[in-house]
Amino acid sequence: MTTTLREQTIDPGTFGVAARILHWLMAVAIIAMIFVGGAMVGYLGDYNLLLTVHKTLGLVILVLAVIRIGNRLLHRPPPQLDSLSRPERLVATGSEILMYALFLAQPVIGWLLVSASGVPIRIAGGFRVPAIVPTDADLYATLRTVHSVLAYLLLAAFLAHICAVLFHALLLRDGLLRRMTVGRSRG
Repeated sequence: MTTTLREQTIDPGTFGVAARILHWLMAVAIIAMIFVGGAMVGYLGDYNLLLTVHKTLGLVILVLAVIRIGNRLLHRPPPQLDSLSRPERLVATGSEILMYALFLAQPVIGWLLVSASGVPIRIAGGFRVPAIVPTDADLYATLRTVHSVLAYLLLAAFLAHICAVLFHALLLRDGLLRRMTVGRSRG
């Protein structure tokens, strides 16, 4: 039986190669977005450059999220660790669903709000992204608020995810982190 690169795993307890690559690409993009967003809110640096980087990263995150969700639908993830209690499994599943929803919603809301602003949407390299709603100041104001609220929710979910992984890796030492890295599981 032939396996493709995206189906290969180091062991049955790890995610597939494609899932791991997509996970870490998104992690880097989201961390970069947090810093860029913080710089924008704090008016640190060239705002127009930051905005271009922000829009570009948003589009990258949206594309990666769609690919990642497609990969997840096509390839069953490894079972959750036996060390997780039922409430922990529910929280893990719920937070995962929340993050996937935010990975999609946040860039789409951003795209909608920039479209509603009437300003042409240009990303790095000068590529122009089409507007998806007509110019509307009231819609823009509403979407800007929603985008800000979702940004803080995504930041909170992201930090909770990191804290949970660190708790499992450093205190419980149950192999959770190895499921998404390249190392072999230990037993």
